[in-house]
Amino acid sequence: MGGVPLPRIPNSDGRTAVRAVEAGGADRTSTALAVRWILQELSRLAPGKSVEVRVPPFGAVQIVDGPGHTRGTPPNVIELDAATLVSLAMGTESWESAVARGAVIASGTRATLGGWIPIPGLSE
Repeated sequence: MGGVPLPRIPNSDGRTAVRAVEAGGADRTSTALAVRWILQELSRLAPGKSVEVRVPPFGAVQIVDGPGHTRGTPPNVIELDAATLVSLAMGTESWESAVARGAVIASGTRATLGGWIPIPGLSE
Protein backbone atom coordinates (compact mmCIF):
# COMPACT_ATOMS: atom_id res chain seq x y z
CA MET A 1 0.00 0.00 0.00
CA GLY A 2 3.00 2.32 -0.18
CA GLY A 3 3.60 4.97 -2.75
CA VAL A 4 2.39 8.51 -3.08
CA PRO A 5 -0.65 9.36 -0.96
CA LEU A 6 -3.76 10.28 -2.91
CA PRO A 7 -5.09 13.81 -2.57
CA ARG A 8 -7.68 14.17 0.17
CA ILE A 9 -11.25 14.04 -1.09
CA PRO A 10 -13.24 17.03 0.19
CA ASN A 11 -16.02 15.97 2.57
CA SER A 12 -18.70 17.71 0.52
CA ASP A 13 -17.68 15.79 -2.63
CA GLY A 14 -17.48 12.49 -0.78
CA ARG A 15 -20.82 12.90 0.97
CA THR A 16 -22.52 13.87 -2.30
CA ALA A 17 -21.11 10.77 -4.03
CA VAL A 18 -22.14 8.48 -1.15
CA ARG A 19 -25.70 9.82 -1.25
CA ALA A 20 -25.82 9.36 -5.05
CA VAL A 21 -24.77 5.72 -4.70
CA GLU A 22 -27.27 5.16 -1.88
CA ALA A 23 -30.06 6.62 -4.04
CA GLY A 24 -29.19 4.18 -6.85
CA GLY A 25 -28.06 4.71 -10.39
CA ALA A 26 -24.69 6.36 -9.64
CA ASP A 27 -22.14 6.02 -12.41
CA ARG A 28 -18.77 4.30 -11.96
CA THR A 29 -16.94 7.59 -11.30
CA SER A 30 -19.34 8.57 -8.50
CA THR A 31 -19.19 5.06 -7.04
CA ALA A 32 -15.38 5.14 -7.03
CA LEU A 33 -15.40 8.56 -5.36
CA ALA A 34 -17.89 7.39 -2.72
CA VAL A 35 -15.84 4.28 -1.91
CA ARG A 36 -12.55 6.17 -1.73
CA TRP A 37 -14.08 8.85 0.50
CA ILE A 38 -15.51 6.23 2.89
CA LEU A 39 -12.12 4.48 3.01
CA GLN A 40 -10.50 7.86 3.68
CA GLU A 41 -12.94 8.46 6.54
CA LEU A 42 -12.33 4.99 7.98
CA SER A 43 -8.59 5.66 7.98
CA ARG A 44 -9.25 8.93 9.81
CA LEU A 45 -11.61 7.35 12.35
CA ALA A 46 -9.53 4.19 12.92
CA PRO A 47 -5.90 4.96 12.05
CA GLY A 48 -3.50 2.05 11.98
CA LYS A 49 -2.38 -0.87 9.90
CA SER A 50 -3.76 -4.02 11.49
CA VAL A 51 -6.89 -4.48 9.33
CA GLU A 52 -7.07 -4.17 5.56
CA VAL A 53 -10.38 -3.15 4.00
CA ARG A 54 -10.70 -4.01 0.30
CA VAL A 55 -13.43 -2.81 -2.05
CA PRO A 56 -12.49 -4.15 -5.48
CA PRO A 57 -11.91 -2.58 -7.93
CA PHE A 58 -12.12 0.83 -6.26
CA GLY A 59 -9.66 0.81 -3.39
CA ALA A 60 -8.19 -0.60 -0.21
CA VAL A 61 -6.98 0.88 3.03
CA GLN A 62 -5.26 -0.30 6.17
CA ILE A 63 -6.92 0.79 9.40
CA VAL A 64 -7.13 0.03 13.14
CA ASP A 65 -4.29 0.45 15.58
CA GLY A 66 -2.41 -2.70 16.47
CA PRO A 67 0.09 -5.06 14.94
CA GLY A 68 0.63 -4.13 11.31
CA HIS A 69 2.00 -5.96 8.32
CA THR A 70 4.10 -4.90 5.38
CA ARG A 71 4.20 -7.86 2.98
CA GLY A 72 1.88 -10.57 1.79
CA THR A 73 -1.70 -11.08 2.84
CA PRO A 74 -2.48 -9.36 6.13
CA PRO A 75 -3.91 -11.45 8.96
CA ASN A 76 -7.08 -9.32 9.22
CA VAL A 77 -8.88 -8.64 5.95
CA ILE A 78 -12.34 -7.32 5.15
CA GLU A 79 -13.55 -7.50 1.56
CA LEU A 80 -16.89 -6.18 0.35
CA ASP A 81 -18.52 -4.54 -2.65
CA ALA A 82 -19.19 -0.84 -3.08
CA ALA A 83 -22.95 -1.02 -2.48
CA THR A 84 -22.48 -2.86 0.81
CA LEU A 85 -19.81 -0.41 1.97
CA VAL A 86 -22.12 2.52 1.23
CA SER A 87 -25.04 0.88 3.06
CA LEU A 88 -22.82 0.24 6.08
CA ALA A 89 -21.43 3.78 6.02
CA MET A 90 -24.93 5.27 5.79
CA GLY A 91 -26.27 3.02 8.53
CA THR A 92 -28.96 1.51 6.32
CA GLU A 93 -27.48 -1.93 6.98
CA SER A 94 -25.76 -3.28 10.07
CA TRP A 95 -22.40 -5.02 10.08
CA GLU A 96 -24.05 -8.18 11.42
CA SER A 97 -26.66 -8.20 8.65
CA ALA A 98 -24.07 -7.70 5.89
CA VAL A 99 -21.92 -10.52 7.28
CA ALA A 100 -24.94 -12.82 7.72
CA ARG A 101 -26.07 -12.38 4.11
CA GLY A 102 -22.54 -13.12 2.84
CA ALA A 103 -21.87 -9.63 1.47
CA VAL A 104 -18.74 -9.29 3.60
CA ILE A 105 -15.75 -11.60 3.69
CA ALA A 106 -13.95 -11.01 6.97
CA SER A 107 -10.99 -13.03 8.18
CA GLY A 108 -9.01 -12.50 11.34
CA THR A 109 -9.88 -11.69 14.92
CA ARG A 110 -9.82 -7.92 14.35
CA ALA A 111 -11.66 -7.93 11.00
CA THR A 112 -14.76 -5.88 11.77
CA LEU A 113 -16.04 -2.41 10.95
CA GLY A 114 -18.62 -2.61 13.73
CA GLY A 115 -17.01 0.14 15.79
CA TRP A 116 -16.59 2.66 12.95
CA ILE A 117 -19.79 2.43 10.97
CA PRO A 118 -22.07 4.14 10.26
CA ILE A 119 -19.84 7.12 9.46
CA PRO A 120 -20.83 9.86 11.94
CA GLY A 121 -22.98 12.60 10.44
CA LEU A 122 -23.29 10.95 7.03
CA SER A 123 -27.00 10.13 7.13
CA GLU A 124 -28.02 13.59 8.33
